[in-house]
Amino acid sequence: MNHVHFNMSGMESQNLDHDLSPKKNTVLKLNNGPVVGSRKRPSEGNYEKEKEHCIALFDQWSEADQVEFVERLISRMCHYQHGHINSYLKPMLQRDFITALPAQGLDHIAENILSFLDARSLCSAELVCKEWQRVISEGMLWKKLIERMVRTDPLWKGLSERHQWEKYLFKNRTSEVPPNSYYHSLYPKIIQDIETIEANWRCGRHNLQRIQCRSENSKGVYCLQYDDDKIISGLRDNSIKIWDKQSLECLKILTGHTGSVLCLQYDERVIVTGSSDSTVRVWEVTTGEVLNTLIHHNEAVLHLRFANGLMVTCSKDRSIAVWDMASPTDISLRRVLVGHRAAVNVVDFDDKYIVSASGDRTIKVWSTSTCEFVRTLNGHKRGIACLQYRDRLVVSGSSDNTIRLWDIECGACLRVLEGHEELVRCIRFDNKRIVSGAYDGKIKVWDLQAALDPRAPASTLCLRTLVEHSGRVFRLQFDEFQIISSSHDDTILIWDFLNVSTNGQSEGRSPSRTYTYISR
Repeated sequence: MNHVHFNMSGMESQNLDHDLSPKKNTVLKLNNGPVVGSRKRPSEGNYEKEKEHCIALFDQWSEADQVEFVERLISRMCHYQHGHINSYLKPMLQRDFITALPAQGLDHIAENILSFLDARSLCSAELVCKEWQRVISEGMLWKKLIERMVRTDPLWKGLSERHQWEKYLFKNRTSEVPPNSYYHSLYPKIIQDIETIEANWRCGRHNLQRIQCRSENSKGVYCLQYDDDKIISGLRDNSIKIWDKQSLECLKILTGHTGSVLCLQYDERVIVTGSSDSTVRVWEVTTGEVLNTLIHHNEAVLHLRFANGLMVTCSKDRSIAVWDMASPTDISLRRVLVGHRAAVNVVDFDDKYIVSASGDRTIKVWSTSTCEFVRTLNGHKRGIACLQYRDRLVVSGSSDNTIRLWDIECGACLRVLEGHEELVRCIRFDNKRIVSGAYDGKIKVWDLQAALDPRAPASTLCLRTLVEHSGRVFRLQFDEFQIISSSHDDTILIWDFLNVSTNGQSEGRSPSRTYTYISR
């Protein structure tokens, strides 16, 4: 341990062990200079001998006795002396544990500590010293930081897949894994990509691809859903068409409905569709075989959602049906929810609530577990055509041309978005944006976080208005990189905000065009 050097004057050395009475006059001196005690005096000739004798005695004591003695000694000092001692001790108490841990064979602990740093802090840590830089490099901490972002952020995950650097992630140290320097240089490139994508959304820069559905008789694409490989669309001509997402070729046409296909949803096993023929059909997603037909509603099935063994359908007949889906062929009716006074145009649900919206101008909330009515959200001045529900937030679009944001728990309307000139037919939101499509043929992109801030001016909420459809926009879906929309004009449009090039040609895609945005 570090020894404290001191000198006691006017005191018999043999009585030094316990006699620290205030009656004794003291002068103390630390190794780094004199400190004024209770009585000032110049150093005398016997100071060095007394000091050495005190140190010799001090060294003979146990650590506990040494600590007790120093505590009592410090308690007799003035504020200035305390400050002086504090300045002396402070650098002695500092430890470079990142350097010390590897010296003890504990590199993994040092790496684990530094792995919690963000990018800016990791850059700073690399500049501390060569040992810190070595720990970061050998621990592949830039790789781990990127992996953490890919696990937690869908934008990073999407970029990793599209730009194909995901193949260098989530692998142990092998010959296939580049050195830490690769990931260090990759990180700012990813940040640049993200900033470019965000700027493209804000400025409306995109490449556009168009699928002409070429319906035989009645034209229009009422619904769609997509993934990385395919787009599945429901058409006014009673068919379901499956398109290759890359080549835009039609892969398969499913027929069987005797009315327009108004709504659909699919997962890795099945496609479920609802039609104006009043039926719900379940199709095998790979073969296109019809697995089940549900006949319950009396009029057109306007919307449906399914997840985790539960399906909810709604109809022009003003009712909502809740179904248990044990399997594609074993679907049974659990409950019918009645309460709306007009066609129920849309439903959404999670484990807590079922949410429905109707032409009667209301949104109704029901308990998912009991199917009991909970509350009504009132505010729209005309019928409601679309909504999405997630966490506490409901976003709805209406034929009053507005979009409303609601808190489902208290029923409060948080914001009204105005800008569309006709009925708002479709709406989706994520953590950043709301995207809406309307019968005015326009798609609008809104800033969700600003819309939730009551202080944000209404004029700042609509980021861009995109105009390319020549007919009513019926349905849209979007992610961090693109919007895919369908319309009465019998087209499906892919608005790509990632692969935007200066010459108007998207990278690796054909055919494609770049359209300028039309400002709000």
